[in-house]
Amino acid sequence: MSRKTGKSRLTPPYTPSIFLVAMLSLTAFLPALRASGQDQLTGGINSGVATIRIAVADFKPAGADAQTTALKSTFDSTLYADLASAGIFDIVSKSLMPPGSPGSPSEIQLAPYANAPASAAFVGFGSFGVVGGRLVTNGYLFDAKNAQYPQVLAKQYSEDPSEGSARHIAHEFADEIILRLGGGTPGIAETKIYYVKIAGENNKEIWAMDYDGANQHAITHLGTISISPRISPDNSRLAFASLGRYGFQLKMYSLLLGRYVNFPSGSGSAESPAWAPNGNEIAYAAAPSGNFNIWIADANGNLARRVTNFKGDVSPTYNPKTGAQIAFISGRTGLPALYIMNADGSGVNAMTDGGYVSSPSWSPNGQMIAFAWDRKYGPGAPGGQDIYIMEVATKKWWQLTHNGGRCDFPSWSPDGRHIVYANSGDGRADHMRVWTMLADGTQQHALTGAGADMPNWSWK
Repeated sequence: MSRKTGKSRLTPPYTPSIFLVAMLSLTAFLPALRASGQDQLTGGINSGVATIRIAVADFKPAGADAQTTALKSTFDSTLYADLASAGIFDIVSKSLMPPGSPGSPSEIQLAPYANAPASAAFVGFGSFGVVGGRLVTNGYLFDAKNAQYPQVLAKQYSEDPSEGSARHIAHEFADEIILRLGGGTPGIAETKIYYVKIAGENNKEIWAMDYDGANQHAITHLGTISISPRISPDNSRLAFASLGRYGFQLKMYSLLLGRYVNFPSGSGSAESPAWAPNGNEIAYAAAPSGNFNIWIADANGNLARRVTNFKGDVSPTYNPKTGAQIAFISGRTGLPALYIMNADGSGVNAMTDGGYVSSPSWSPNGQMIAFAWDRKYGPGAPGGQDIYIMEVATKKWWQLTHNGGRCDFPSWSPDGRHIVYANSGDGRADHMRVWTMLADGTQQHALTGAGADMPNWSWK
């Protein structure tokens, strides 16, 4: 696809709402961490700080090409959905929007957006259409309450006309808005989620999809059971475990080359790969002598070294902020529990003291760990396996899912505002679906149908 996108234009000095932006950035988790309960977050991820109220006008059609109407509908709905799911906006309902579709700065009247019933602090608008065989989009973000310097953002995009291009442009523009108004944290609209998909009896393949569940497609076609996909920090390679003659072994797929690349197989099973944030190392669980321990190798699978020496150490995940620590699951004292350690295996520290824990995932800022936990595990015990998050410094935890069946395999979005996970309402493995939610447990919704499991969110 020929592409010329993201050209910035005419952005004047911008100073309004700087305090609000800074507060959103610094307090994304702090109010939640002050919650009085231990079982559930009270309030949203930006509790105590007003969310940004934003209006998003349907873009004005440009050109007379017959493709414009359908593609503009895709663009408008995608942009609205991206901003509505961002976790930092109070988005104005379409029913409260002023009439009309301003296509340029000369056509926008800010007062109807700034005043009730819209009462918006910002407004996104622009033009969209197929012109001269190209899909041309001009997008603007204005401060509705700043008459002197209203323009915050102006972007121009030009791509070959297609449904995918309309979605891609909407994602790019949404991420630009989120970057400007979300405290400098990039949006996630262009990120991917990798997951396991049941492809038949005794057949599980690795699939990928857009962050919102669109564009679901297979990556592998091995005809066996493949699990635990983990995308590299630069999004170039996908590590996973695949069942072969000698048990599960790690494999590596190059997304740039579109083929598998060599990754040596050691003796015994190897599972649950985890990339270091610098992309130079991979931690994984291996059992060359029959007992699983945490091992670390370079990115090509060489120079492997064992860093734990207890029975049942599995599911490593690096602190993505520093790369200096690894969280993992161990049954060294009984039921599987959550531990953290230094990346060289020293400084082991137990984080949970009961129940059955699995599938840890470290937040991008290094402050939180998400994991699956059956706190009352045992025959006849009430409750079930839910998703929790824990503040590493204090070991204080919050329960995010409740009474929804079996939940497992949480994975953080790169902005730290969302978590994707797997859920089966009746507990059956073949009924698992990939779900997403905000990091306070709200806005839970499914991204896939049944037969999808083990999601992993891309780093960027």
